[in-house]
Amino acid sequence: MNKNSKFFTPPPKPTLKERLEDLKYTILFWKGRKMKYITTRNLEWSDIRYIFFPSKWDKYGYLGITFYKESEFTKVLRPLVLAMDYEAKPFWCPRWFLRFLHVFGNDKSIVRVRNRRLHDLHRKLTKGITFYDWKTKWYNYDLRISIAAPKHLQDLADDIEHGFYSRGRQNELVEQIKALDPDAPIIWGSIERFEKQLEELEERYDLFKNK
Repeated sequence: MNKNSKFFTPPPKPTLKERLEDLKYTILFWKGRKMKYITTRNLEWSDIRYIFFPSKWDKYGYLGITFYKESEFTKVLRPLVLAMDYEAKPFWCPRWFLRFLHVFGNDKSIVRVRNRRLHDLHRKLTKGITFYDWKTKWYNYDLRISIAAPKHLQDLADDIEHGFYSRGRQNELVEQIKALDPDAPIIWGSIERFEKQLEELEERYDLFKNK
């Protein structure tokens, strides 16, 4: 907001109690604290390991992405994570420093702020590029990806979603087709073609059953 505007109201100065509270948590930097509706967590030794000795996927944790084990989804999302890392990390900045800011500035979270200055520095260095969430919704192949990134990365996320859905849906339809006709010809590449093929098989199966 423009500070010269007549509508601008300067924030109130911190009280002595608030200043002493800030000093306390500056010294006891590893302790969590309650700030209005948000409580930050206590830092642990695992956070030091995360910063300086990350596991395979933890090295990209500063983006907000979390994987607990290798899975089909880690393989599918790997190109997007690598592309986001390429765009977000300044060439001169080591990843351990971005992970440090992620822990001490963002409280290793995408919603909490532990230290406003470190949080703002993290956001500035990474250009605000963040991997918010990924999940499956109605089916295990209905992948949903939520990121904050430039358009070309958003397009890549959309392509991964649509490709993963297409392959999963085609596999599901092929299983249903093979259950009705094990010798049915299979031509990959189109959900609509498989749906039409399955519909024709079901109609023939119903006619045969009603004879």
